[in-house]
Amino acid sequence: AWVSADLSTREGVRAAAGEAVKAFGEPDILVNSAGINQRPPMGELGEDVWDITMAVNLEAPYLLGQRFGPGMAERGFGRIIHVSSQQAHRAFLQSGAYGASKGGLESLSRSQAEAWSPYGVTCNTLVPGFVMTPLNARLSSDPERVAALAERTMIGRNGLAEDFAGAAVFLASRASAYVTGQSIFVDGGLSVH
Repeated sequence: AWVSADLSTREGVRAAAGEAVKAFGEPDILVNSAGINQRPPMGELGEDVWDITMAVNLEAPYLLGQRFGPGMAERGFGRIIHVSSQQAHRAFLQSGAYGASKGGLESLSRSQAEAWSPYGVTCNTLVPGFVMTPLNARLSSDPERVAALAERTMIGRNGLAEDFAGAAVFLASRASAYVTGQSIFVDGGLSVH
């Protein structure tokens, strides 16, 4: 089963949550990985781009957390995992609204951890480096920029989606019961190089 949704509206988020529960039941694990990243220069950043970026990247995870976090807490187990960005910590590649939304997402995760961790619900954030995904298609089409980003890592390459599987599985499992409110960098050393 699958659920398609427009996470840019509150109604769309609520509808998606309802459809997901119909298909799968109340979840024990919520991963907020949907994102939007339009990159106009800051001087050209309009309210329309700001609003949709905040809606998808920050408000949707908030609404989904409010919908599912309390139930997880009542059941005594839950995992909320957000996917953030290097741009939450440093400005580069015209971070604009995207960086601000991801900084807010990491703060949201800490607030959720404070609220629900005493009841068995951990809330953490994965922080990738530059990853070759459709979200980065425009940047990925510039070989020089891709190479420059890879050189900023300690491993010498940019990330791939599969690089996050182990960290995500760990955070979703009972093995991470004492890890909460954390931003875990899975970035090939980009953040410390």
